[in-house]
Amino acid sequence: MEKAVSNMVAGDSTLTLESVRESLIRQEDTIIFCLIERAKYPINSPAYKERFAGFSGSLVEYFVKETEALQAKVGRYESPEEQPFFPSDLPTSLVPSHNYPHVLHPAAASININKTIWDIYFNQLLPLFAVEGDDGNYVPTVACDLQCLQALSKRIHYGKFVAEVKFKDAPEDYGPAIRNQDKEALMKLLTFESVEEMVKRRVEKKAMVFGQEVSLNENKNKNDNDKKGKYKVDPSIVSRLYGEWVMPLTKLVQVEYLLRRLD
Repeated sequence: MEKAVSNMVAGDSTLTLESVRESLIRQEDTIIFCLIERAKYPINSPAYKERFAGFSGSLVEYFVKETEALQAKVGRYESPEEQPFFPSDLPTSLVPSHNYPHVLHPAAASININKTIWDIYFNQLLPLFAVEGDDGNYVPTVACDLQCLQALSKRIHYGKFVAEVKFKDAPEDYGPAIRNQDKEALMKLLTFESVEEMVKRRVEKKAMVFGQEVSLNENKNKNDNDKKGKYKVDPSIVSRLYGEWVMPLTKLVQVEYLLRRLD
């Protein structure tokens, strides 16, 4: 579990903006490393075609559904941080329930925008950083896809925790807009352009550091990366990912949560 929730499990029941912020920053690392792993493989488009090797759907759909079913049996989706991509008919957990703290409004459980995340990942993001081609490594390819999807889903749905802590810090600011069901007013309250620009710069810098081609020859390393811009994943794409999709979708989750916060 990330720090914001793990601290509460350990006995600290206070959800703070600082603990949530630390978790969001740590999740940036996870997302970038997942993208780097996926970038090892080309697009491998047969993995996404219907009726792959006799399956009723695509290989990636089969892989994700079967993996989620297994993970559900061991309690993954008992966590308020995790949202399945195929929630219908998931098996119940076979392990004892973990004592997750109840920090979110019950309406949080009904907010799941993974269909949107799935569509953006495969149709808009993946073509930006995976090269064209087919190397036949379909299973490791879709395994990496699942890691990317789960990391992005967790980060975006963490907006529920962000919204909760912001509401508790300033209920007088959010209360009127919630009672009026004013989505536009809530979005304005949640938008801080300077912070968003800082996040975009930070993830771009991280992608440069994490994704550089390392050489023991310091001069060669500098020339290869700084001059040629050779990285495992283009840092500008990571910045774009956050600016165009991650942060806007996170705010969408926040708004949906806040609209129901006083129910």
